[in-house]
Amino acid sequence: MPTPLYTASPSRLLAWLDCPRRYRMQYLDRPRPAARAQRAHTSVGIATHNALRDFWDLPHADRTPAGVAALVRTSWIDVGFRDAEQSATWRLKVRDGVTNYLRGIDRHQQPLGIERSVSLRTDSIAVTGRIDRLDARDGELVVVDYKTGRHEPTETDARTSLPLALYAAGASRTMRRPCFRVELHHIPTGNVVAHEHTPESLQRKLAEAESIARDLRTADAEFREQGTESPRFPARPSAMCPWCDYRAHCEEGQRMGPEKSDWAGLETGT
Repeated sequence: MPTPLYTASPSRLLAWLDCPRRYRMQYLDRPRPAARAQRAHTSVGIATHNALRDFWDLPHADRTPAGVAALVRTSWIDVGFRDAEQSATWRLKVRDGVTNYLRGIDRHQQPLGIERSVSLRTDSIAVTGRIDRLDARDGELVVVDYKTGRHEPTETDARTSLPLALYAAGASRTMRRPCFRVELHHIPTGNVVAHEHTPESLQRKLAEAESIARDLRTADAEFREQGTESPRFPARPSAMCPWCDYRAHCEEGQRMGPEKSDWAGLETGT
């Protein structure tokens, strides 16, 4: 019998690269270890994405600053903030950031897809992902990914991103139209960075995904046989450990410094 395709999402592939221990706890352990409570910067990101998603459902007459403010207000998630004052301050920041960003685009040009799921298959993997926004421009598709954090993405981020490349390949196959351009839109600043893939560069990214999936297939099979005794899931200590949702279950991660506060992702110099 042929070997079944390994099914994964881009986030699953990247979780393995970041830390095999976190990958195991997030995707394999049953019951799954309890993750820490949601942080404020995650609440900001989700609320921003939801407002940008729902904006395109508004009638054209309501695509105004007042309409955006209403969307942000109804999308707001009051979780992880230091106090009510900090939450209110950041809600206004998100309102202003989303409003300014939308002023810089054609609000009457409806995207081809919003939070559109796309998939692709190769000889060894089946990958499914969800694109923040899929545009149709000059007969080709463009993948748009929203970024809401403090880090302002660069062209290198767009060029090297495995998820963006997989989204582009998946969109092309799902929609049967060319898709080579990927963009990162930084909502707080309105800056956009882009990369134009080629068929060859997308193929290299697919090969990268297949290579990761081969490792995951082996690791998953060993976990089914040995469980948490498997040596294939070592911790990979790094500067990200104080931010990890599963830090409470990882001694190596706890040794990397004190846990970040719920609102540390909103502050400069953290």
